[in-house]
Order: sequence, then C-alpha cells, then structure tokens
Amino acid sequence: MAQSEWTCSLSSVHEWESPDYEPSLPVSEKSNPLTRDIDRASASRIVRMLQACDAQMFQEESGATYQRLLSEQVVATLMEVAQKVEIILKDPRDSLVVLSGCGTSGRLAFLITSAFNRALQELSQRSLYSYIIAGGDRALLSSQEAPEDDPKLGMLSLKKVCEGKKRVLFIGISCGLSAPFVAGQLELCLQHPEVYTPVLVGFNPPHQARNEPIPGCTFTFRSVVQRMQELAKSHKAFLINPAVGPEAVSGSSRMKGGSATKILLEVVLSAAHAAAFTNTPVTYKGILQHMRAYEKTLDITYAQKEGISALLEAAGQSLQRGRRVCYLGWGSLATLGLIDASECIPTFGADYEDVRGFISGGYRALNNNEGPLGPDFCIAHEDFLHLVLPSLDDRDVVLLLYTQSDDVSDVEKMALRVREKTSNLHAVCHRVEGDTAADDDINKLCSSSLKINWPPPASGSLLHMWELSTKLLLNSLSTGAHVLKGKIYQNHMMDVQVTNSKLYCRATRLLQKLSGCPEIQCEEALLKAVYRVDELTVDITSSDIITHTHTARNRTKVVPLALVCLLTGCSLMEAETHLQQQPIVREAVEACLA
Repeated sequence: MAQSEWTCSLSSVHEWESPDYEPSLPVSEKSNPLTRDIDRASASRIVRMLQACDAQMFQEESGATYQRLLSEQVVATLMEVAQKVEIILKDPRDSLVVLSGCGTSGRLAFLITSAFNRALQELSQRSLYSYIIAGGDRALLSSQEAPEDDPKLGMLSLKKVCEGKKRVLFIGISCGLSAPFVAGQLELCLQHPEVYTPVLVGFNPPHQARNEPIPGCTFTFRSVVQRMQELAKSHKAFLINPAVGPEAVSGSSRMKGGSATKILLEVVLSAAHAAAFTNTPVTYKGILQHMRAYEKTLDITYAQKEGISALLEAAGQSLQRGRRVCYLGWGSLATLGLIDASECIPTFGADYEDVRGFISGGYRALNNNEGPLGPDFCIAHEDFLHLVLPSLDDRDVVLLLYTQSDDVSDVEKMALRVREKTSNLHAVCHRVEGDTAADDDINKLCSSSLKINWPPPASGSLLHMWELSTKLLLNSLSTGAHVLKGKIYQNHMMDVQVTNSKLYCRATRLLQKLSGCPEIQCEEALLKAVYRVDELTVDITSSDIITHTHTARNRTKVVPLALVCLLTGCSLMEAETHLQQQPIVREAVEACLA
C-alpha cells in the first residue's frame, strides 16, 4: 500500500466512530470510509480495502464510543456464557444449546452446531447442539427472507426444537439487532426463565437496536434488548454486542458480521469443551488468547493478497462475460462455499447460476436437519459433473477448496475432470507448515494455486482457523467479482433484493442518501420501481410492507431504477433503457446526469 494511501486509511479507520458520522444509522448499516470508491478500484486495491475493513474487527476500544471484540466487558461475558455451556456439557440431561439466526447468521449457526456436535460424537457423547434458521434448511442454500419478519414463526420453531427440555441455553444471532424472527425467540425465553437462558449476539450497541413496531406484537427488538440488559445484571441473560465497524459494502453483514459471529461463538464453545472434557478451566486469559489466534488468521490469510487478487480478477472477468464461478469443496470448507454462493443472490441481485457451490458427498456430508432439499438444490460433486461440467469453457472459473486432511487423490481426480473442459481452474489448500502431502499433480493442473501454510497448533485442531480463512477469502472473491461487474455504487449494495422489512428500510435510506430527496419521495420512487408503475394507486399506498416485499420478490434492479428516476425525473421505461445501455449503476447514473 502506498504511503499516502496508508495515511489516508489510518485517518479513515476511526472516522465512523464520530457521533457526527451518518448519525441516523446504526453501526451495522453505516458506510465504511475505507471503501468509499471500491466500485472504481482494481482487483488488488479491492483486496487491500477488504483487508483494512476486516482488521477493524480487532481494533482496540477508542475512548468510550463503542465496546469492541477484545473489550474487557465482551471477554468477561464470553467467559460467563462458556461457563453456562460447561455446566450443560457436564450434566446434559434434558438440556440443549440452541443457536438461531436469519440468513448468514442462521447458516453460521448450522456450521458451528455441526462442528461441535461432531466433537461430542468423537468423545462418545450425544449431540447437545441444535440450529434454527429462518425459512428452514432451504435458507442454508438460498435467500428465504420473508420468514425473517415473522416473530411468531421464530417462537414456534424454538418451542419445537426444545420440546421436553428443562434447561435451554438459547443463542440468538442478529448482526443488526433487528430480525423480528430472533426477537420473537428472545421474547419466548424471557417469558419462560425457568427453562431458557437467552444470549444475544449482534454488532450494534443496545440503543441502536431496531425500534419499529412488529405487526401483531407488543414488543420491538429494542424493548427485548432493554429487558435483557436488566436481566444481565443478575446474570440471567447475556448480551454479546461489540462493534466491529461498518461493512466494506454497507449493510452486507455476511462479511464482518458473519466472521465475528463465528469467532465469538467458537471461542465460547471451545472454552466450554476444554473445561468439561480436559479439565482446563475457563479463564479470561484463555478466552483472550483464543481471540488473538483468530486475529492471526487474518494476517496469514491476507499474506496471500496477490494470489487472492488474481483469483478475484479471474472471477470478475467470468461474471462480466455472463459466465459462472463454481466452488468445488471438501468437508466444512465446501459448506463455506455453499454459504458464500447462496449469499450472492440477495446481496448483488445475482442469478442462481452465477456463483455455485458443491460439496463432496452431497447432503450426506452436509448432514442438515431436513436432508436432501429437492431438484432445485443440487449440491453434490456428481451434480456438478452431470449438470454443470458439460457446458463449461475457459470463460468459467472453477475453484477447488481443500485441506491436507482431505482425500487428495479425490481432489486430483476432480481436477483432471475439470481440466478437460477449462484451463481456468484454481485451488486453495490449507496445510500445516512442513507437511509434504503429495499434491504437486493438482498444482500442475491449476492456473493458480494458493497454498496457505499454518504453524503447528499448540493444541487441538486448526480447522476453525482454516474455515475462517476460507470464509474471508471467498467473501473477498465474490464481493470483489461483483464490484468489478458493476453491482456496487460507491460502497453500497445497489442491486439488493427488497424482500423483507429490513431490506425495504435499507433501500429507502440508500435512495435518500444518494439522491438527497426527502424520505417520502424516496419511498414513493421505490414503490413505483417495485410495482413497475409511474403513478401509485390507492391500493398500493394503503398496502403494508409485507405486501410490498412480497411483490418485490419477482423484481430485479428495483433500487437502481428508483435512483435513476429520482435523479433524472424520467419515467420507469426510460430508466430501464438507461440501465440496459449501461448496466454499471454508477456509470448509468452519471451518464443520465451528464
């Protein structure tokens, strides 16, 4: 990074913490000063920006503005929650630990519960962890955002999972402290303190929790948080809500929000397992050391930034040409590929085929609650070979994701099959330093191969670090590729799907910020784009947000269309013509204004 660029970055690092910086927005929705012009950055500069954003997760507390990941209060709360889990592990009768969330948060709940149930099985213990994701298992692989707005559905799903249990530690994950689905579950916990101990994980301070009324409910997310704050004083509820800084693409909580969720919950559960099964007590120092190990993971991953930049460039070229990016993975790295691919559709308005993930062993390896999800969700390597491989050529990117612990001969076989159709084959492999696993033949088949070497662990496995590293890398790759495709305006998601109340409010705010028009005018423009009309009828204006978001499910380019109409005063048809001629939103807008 050039000296002038580095100095500029340093001055931008804490800018978002100023009370004058986008004061009406919660931290999780603010735009990040580090990425203001990411839509005009080269591949290598995009990676440097994302690295600087991810590093914000581990910044020290500056003044009293926000508590951070390594703040004393956060570490102390992690200790307490770990001790609650330890008690359940030592006496698991009629007990359960439930992790729940929407979208990325629910997908990570699945990933984490799967890993720790496997750890219990290896110790000949029965499974103690359950996950809930709004929309059920289909939401693991695709956007199912309407259920996120349903607190009663959240309550029912929690009751069902906990039937017959007398002691439940419930961990609700909502990055923005905003999801009604999770608010409903926390409300249920507060109504039944004899069974439930609620834990809330998110990345805004309590006063920024969402306070909009929830249809059919007497509570808001903020009122639930306030009651939890009171109970936290007597250790009957717990809030884990450090600020990790605004996302690189504003509001895209799949990135830092997801990474910080993974770090926090794995630290808690790992400490509890060590205490229950190896007599290693939960200590403040131990929690802090474990957090620092995750910080080191960022350094090891971004030491490969040249390789990541080259991958990002290749993926961006594929998407620009209307082609596809495929992740072929083994084990939990494959699950992260499935997760990353699923997030591209709602975040960037991508097509299902643009970015796809596949896992060796298919649903048997995924081991989700509901099993195979039907022909719309084909995820096995066999599905890739049958459905995708025949139509591949050199314009498509295929990325192999594996570790030294996986079956390298199987990886090589897959590489050979792919190489028959495309030379645009790449690999990411994690291994311990000094390991000489014979994967040279795979390297020879690939255009590029990232070998990420890790120091031998002091104890336990490196798998959680390999997973976080892979998540950071795939998030960089898919975000950067869509930036290069023109799906971002400055550092805002412009082609976001307006399919639930959170995204509807985000779209209205974004139009306000970029157009400078009043809120009511922005909402009107948004509704015109949703319903594809130049004049709003009484039926439309008298409908509720649920009706609007239901209609928006079948619409594309809603926010870009609304923005062009706001800035130019043109009709929807004229706006559509502008965007067809220039699909890169920022350039389309500037061409309209010129």
